[in-house]
Amino acid sequence: MDQELLDLLRKVDTPTVCNAIEVAQGKRGFNAFTRGTMQASDPEGVMVGYAVTAQIAALAPPKEDAATIRARRMAYYKAMAEGPKPSVAVVEDLDHPNAIGAYWGEVNTTIHKGFGMSGALTNGVMRDLGDMATGFPVVAGSIGPSHGFVHVRTVNQPVRVMGMDVAPGDLVHADRHGAVVIPPDVVGSLGAAIAKMQETERLVLDPASAEGFDFDAFEKAWAAFEAART
Repeated sequence: MDQELLDLLRKVDTPTVCNAIEVAQGKRGFNAFTRGTMQASDPEGVMVGYAVTAQIAALAPPKEDAATIRARRMAYYKAMAEGPKPSVAVVEDLDHPNAIGAYWGEVNTTIHKGFGMSGALTNGVMRDLGDMATGFPVVAGSIGPSHGFVHVRTVNQPVRVMGMDVAPGDLVHADRHGAVVIPPDVVGSLGAAIAKMQETERLVLDPASAEGFDFDAFEKAWAAFEAART
């Protein structure tokens, strides 16, 4: 992913990326995206980067000894700090859909932002909404007040977040709508696909926004729109 594409992806929303992937693939049916309504710490926040993955749990205390838990926690932070940039923390809460432990709040967002990461995606819980690190968006499964017994279970393993499978190193785009995993084979053509999709949509959006728009104008605009999509 070159800098030009990275800059573009930081400016567009996730639905745009989702549609553009289908344009690049030349067909509908792309399904590597999250399901259900997610919560966004920043309605304007967009994250894009390579996934650094982990699994956590918080409903019950860990059964392993304290030294093992601490060592895994440090391995987690080391992986997050040293992952390829740009990077996104993708953390599966194994307690979902009954997650209660807020892993993402003021402290962890500040730490991960300090590591140079672009955001966090989780099916788990976030808190400290007024005190999170600025410029570090979190897209989470829910909002809650407690951290419970939150602890790291695995690091750099495949995870599932809101129905979307993510492997370490996958390219992820996320915002308040949810997230997608960008297939490697479309990366080279994704910028052109976004431009084509936006240009095609203007064939309907511009007439629909113009004074005097009626059904006749719609028919003409829609015909041009359909022709451009084929």
